[in-house]
Amino acid sequence: MKEVMAIIRMNMINTTKKALIEAGISSMTAMEVLGRGKGLVDLNLLKGAEQGYEEAIAQLGQSDRLIPKRAISIVVPDKLVSKTVKTIINSNQKGKSGDGVVWVMPISESLSVRTSERGDNVLDEF
Repeated sequence: MKEVMAIIRMNMINTTKKALIEAGISSMTAMEVLGRGKGLVDLNLLKGAEQGYEEAIAQLGQSDRLIPKRAISIVVPDKLVSKTVKTIINSNQKGKSGDGVVWVMPISESLSVRTSERGDNVLDEF
């Protein structure tokens, strides 16, 4: 089983949730988060800062604004990882900086608190 975690635009959470439900993936956790990606960093300034130019370092420090985003976390059986990732990408990809990012991480165990079931039986199985 894997955890699929994504950071998406705030205004895309309902579209993403609906797309996941239509794909048979109903279980998810969503959180409000703040962050920024590399799209907000001037790569020329970054290169100058890496080379030790004081002006570049000073200017780079000015772009510290964190953007409100949504983080979603979905734990799925291995057979649903590709479908989950594709659904998230298809529902969020607009071709613009800030569309989001997806990570896939291994999960060693899942347990239902209510029923004490373990493993894939706890997860969506479509």
